[in-house]
Amino acid sequence: MDNYGTILLVEDDASLAQWVADYLNNQGYTTHVCERGDKVVAMVKSLTPDIVLLDVMLPGQDGISVCRELRQFYHQPIIMLTARDEEMDEVIGLEVGASDYVIKPVRPRALLARIKAMLRAAQETKVIENNDSNVINVGNLSIDTQARKVSLQGTEVNISSAEYLLLHFLASNAGEVVSRDSVFKATKGREYDGLDRSVDVLISALRKKFNDDPQQPEKIKTIWGKGYLMVPSAW
Repeated sequence: MDNYGTILLVEDDASLAQWVADYLNNQGYTTHVCERGDKVVAMVKSLTPDIVLLDVMLPGQDGISVCRELRQFYHQPIIMLTARDEEMDEVIGLEVGASDYVIKPVRPRALLARIKAMLRAAQETKVIENNDSNVINVGNLSIDTQARKVSLQGTEVNISSAEYLLLHFLASNAGEVVSRDSVFKATKGREYDGLDRSVDVLISALRKKFNDDPQQPEKIKTIWGKGYLMVPSAW
């Protein structure tokens, strides 16, 4: 069977973890299971998985803090698994670097679709970065695509992996209105479903980090009914 990639599934419910792992293995992925949050970093460094599926509620260390720690060195997709009533966890997860999230109870086909989409988006981003110059400049904003570092007026700005992907896409299309659907395809590898708030959360986070007034934004504007616009002259 073809191997489509290595997955680290972090889930403390042993029966659920085994069921999901068996399903993903049958779909052509090599799946490893970790049941404790405080063991994730060591396993990621050892396995270098292509994607991490990370539950929020874990023994030893919670998923939010694990995600924050992973993002210090791990740049592949992280999909968080969150219960339906944990909307705040979804927001916090995105802010600390989660690439996407899946709401429990897990539906295997939906999870597989998210995994494929995130791996595809990650690969396409790598191709784009390999094909463009090492630095994207928009006014005083500078994005080093090899080091994945962002600076404004020479001062480095610390942003999450998900924020980086969104900022990279907006900067690559600076001066042009990009649709919400195109943003989802570029950063998540899938179409906008009409309900997902993750891009709104990331836009809000970027505005905050770059001192863009959320009430009257000048750097990253929302064009109602059309999408988003990065305004070069505002940077």
